[in-house]
Amino acid sequence: MAVLDQLEPKKVFQFFEEMCAIPHGSGNTKAVSDWCADFAKARGLEYHQDAANNIIIIKEATAGYEQAEPVILQGHLDMVCEKVPECAKDMAKEGLDLVVDGDLVLAKGTTLGGDDGIAVAMAMAILDADDLSHPRIEAVFTVDEEVGMLGAEALDVSPLKGRKFLNLDSEAEGIFTVSCAGGNMTKCTLPVRRSDFTGTALTVTVGGLIGGHSGQEINKGRGNSSLLLGRVLLAMSQVSELRLVAANGGLKDNAIPRETTATVLVADEEKARAAVEQMDAAVKNEYRVTDPDVFVRVSAGETGDAPMDADSTNRCVCFLACAPNGVQVMSADIDGLVQTSLNLGVLATREDAMMATFCVRSSVSSQKEMLRARLTCLAKQLGGKTEVFGDYDAWEYRADSPLRDLMVEVYKDQYGEAPAIEAIHAGVECGLFSGKLPGLDCVSIGPDLTEIHTPRERLSIASTQRMWKFVVEVLKRSK
Repeated sequence: MAVLDQLEPKKVFQFFEEMCAIPHGSGNTKAVSDWCADFAKARGLEYHQDAANNIIIIKEATAGYEQAEPVILQGHLDMVCEKVPECAKDMAKEGLDLVVDGDLVLAKGTTLGGDDGIAVAMAMAILDADDLSHPRIEAVFTVDEEVGMLGAEALDVSPLKGRKFLNLDSEAEGIFTVSCAGGNMTKCTLPVRRSDFTGTALTVTVGGLIGGHSGQEINKGRGNSSLLLGRVLLAMSQVSELRLVAANGGLKDNAIPRETTATVLVADEEKARAAVEQMDAAVKNEYRVTDPDVFVRVSAGETGDAPMDADSTNRCVCFLACAPNGVQVMSADIDGLVQTSLNLGVLATREDAMMATFCVRSSVSSQKEMLRARLTCLAKQLGGKTEVFGDYDAWEYRADSPLRDLMVEVYKDQYGEAPAIEAIHAGVECGLFSGKLPGLDCVSIGPDLTEIHTPRERLSIASTQRMWKFVVEVLKRSK
């Protein structure tokens, strides 16, 4: 039985619920892309689906709008799949369990995927309607946005005639985003060697952190579990001989990791445990405001693999203790805007290497390059290497924007006040599309979504209703 069938706008929530029933994490988008293609075929709409699973669906202008400039509506099909520890759902195979709680829609135990499923649902509702007035609509649904905007990078934009671009991937009603940072994923790999060591096996866990989006929430001072683990391991190594077996944490490159675990062997268990207890007290004090439930725990461990040798252990611990992370530079031009940052999102260990993947962001290209160079230098000094992927340019502010002017006019008429015009530190696909479509006029908007990329993600129903009304009126006036 449908959970959202009583909500308005009915078609928006219908398509959103249908999408939520299809697993669509990054890298797992074939089924949801085919769902979009089936939607287009059933309505006789032109569509273009590529090998990456991106899809463009086109609906021609309604009567009286044949001469109007086309409007591109854009969102992404993939979502960040995170869940609470006790949730047994396989998000690669199972749909979400939706819940309505007052004005909020959420998913039980998991992320909701309102980022960016609500954009897809709104665009499909527009494509489905036969009672709306609009120019030619070019709906662009990309994939793998959450892991470096890989879909947008691969997309062939030749079917697109429009240069007015409405991105529906923002999470705060009343804010028009008109510029964003550029970024990349920088992966650092340290080779390791393993050898036998006689000691006590321990499992060390740093957890209880809030996490969040590594762009929009990087300025909130929240702890990064992998970097905190580096501090803990360093403290342990200063009181006891220590060998690292494995360290793993974080699920997504662009999410601040909430929990990281290491398995180690120590020569002096009592001193090592005491060091962990001291670090637990220290981080509880340091993060009492931003992460009130943070903890550092140690328990008896099991080692199936041989530990790293002394040199490899020291290099890995040094990297985790010394790697740059968090806000690096604040903007001098826009008050409160993070200009440059990085986040260690995923830490993983295999038999012959430890790998740390950072999401690097900056609205200044030279500082983005500076962070890549710093990570490369650090990794090289520790015997490792770096590789960069998913690189994308910043989306620069456009002083002359007819689309923004129209949207401001509609917003004032509907809300009785002016919207906020802002730049953001998070990356959005407008930057890539601006490079592919010269002269593109872009604005990014969206309904209220809170705590995206975490199981606490919530979508406001009332905000979705207002944004739907707003987008429909913008299209109506785009004549």
